Amino acid sequence: MRHFCASPKTWFSTGAGLRAWAGLAGLLGILGCSTPDFQESAVGSAAEKAEPILIREGDMLRITFPGAPNLNTLPLMVRRDGKITLPLVGEVTAAGKTALGFQQELTNLFSSQLVMKDVNVNIESAVFTVYVTGAVLRPGKVDTIRPITALEAIMEAGGFDYSRANLKEVTVTRTTQGHVDHYKLNLKRVLDGKDSQTFYLKPADIVFVPERLTWF
Repeated sequence: MRHFCASPKTWFSTGAGLRAWAGLAGLLGILGCSTPDFQESAVGSAAEKAEPILIREGDMLRITFPGAPNLNTLPLMVRRDGKITLPLVGEVTAAGKTALGFQQELTNLFSSQLVMKDVNVNIESAVFTVYVTGAVLRPGKVDTIRPITALEAIMEAGGFDYSRANLKEVTVTRTTQGHVDHYKLNLKRVLDGKDSQTFYLKPADIVFVPERLTWF
């Protein structure tokens, strides 16, 4: 017996198609089969979803005023308190805001000085810090200026200590607005080529590589 699949669009384009599809669905119900679910499935993890990039402590910002170039700044580092100092307005909190949101805030702050209500905020370098601990060769802080996966962070920490690392139970701990989440990763499947899923880290994530249980 040959099996075939037909596009739902093709079948539903005519009245005959509707009757045929209804008949097929009834037959499948009699045989104990279920019709395929065409609902779009979610792909990837929460860490891979696109989210706005926030300005953070240690970022370098270049702020330009197209209508008032005399106000342009050299690259400014966001201090540990999350602030930068600007001419005429003094200290301004930048950390925790998007570049677009910060632009709008500065436009309002400098409105009396601007003919063109336009301010540009560019993040020239964004320090991205995560922490790796457990059965790795160089546990500690990992700094990067680009998005980084859990596996890449472990490699930056010297790689796994293969004599004791449990690659199947790697944990990522993430704190968001006072709430702590834990994510379990099986990186052995990734290294073995059996899983291509990537888990991107966020700033301040903690990657823990546990030790294997040893039976005596």
